[in-house]
Amino acid sequence: MNEDVRNIVLGVLATGVSAAIGWLGRTYQWRRSLRRKQAFFGLPRSSECLLVVNRESGGDSAVHRYDVFALLELCALIKDCGAHARILQHDQAHQGFGDRTEFCVGGPYSNRRMAAHLATLLPGVTVNVDVEPGEDRGSFLIGSERYRMDAGAEEYVILARLMAGEDCRPVFLFCGQRAITNQAATRYLARHYESLARRHRDGSFVLLLKVVNSQAYGPDVVELVADVTSAARRAPAVEPAAT
Repeated sequence: MNEDVRNIVLGVLATGVSAAIGWLGRTYQWRRSLRRKQAFFGLPRSSECLLVVNRESGGDSAVHRYDVFALLELCALIKDCGAHARILQHDQAHQGFGDRTEFCVGGPYSNRRMAAHLATLLPGVTVNVDVEPGEDRGSFLIGSERYRMDAGAEEYVILARLMAGEDCRPVFLFCGQRAITNQAATRYLARHYESLARRHRDGSFVLLLKVVNSQAYGPDVVELVADVTSAARRAPAVEPAAT
């Protein structure tokens, strides 16, 4: 074997080794990213989770089209983790939480399970569910702060990840003032779960998001208003009874 042939063979071998190392590195990074994603959502491969859907306000059993879009966004996340989703109507989910990851979509007016989660897990949050038009209709009261809705211009949604215990799977809440804000929250979670995982690790969080000008931008323009975890999880003080 002359020197030229030897150099060609060595070059081919070096290229093959470099390609193999690069492939192994990318595979390792992909698997590491997948494990982090599965851990954040509580969705190990082949596990089952719950998707609890609401009904369209004023309808009998229909799901609002924006809530359907929200479910599709969540299904993509679940599929990426290699898990499976079981979809339940809000009035059919007669079970506890923590055994399986749960994604609960919709406000308490149209989702009974959301109403139960707010009362049990987020006692510091009150959602106005009045059906009559009024200034406070659909508003959020979180601690002492009230957040009113200006439909189509400025609307709010609560995005929460709640852990009931160390060995429990998370409950994700998407509680918006309108259906389009629920989709905005699921899209925000899909885009920012990596930074949320770094910031909150395995703990709970409750974020208040603002959807800006949805009548023009749909669910795409979302601003983080505040991390309201402390206020949302703290029960309001009870006023002493008058004597």
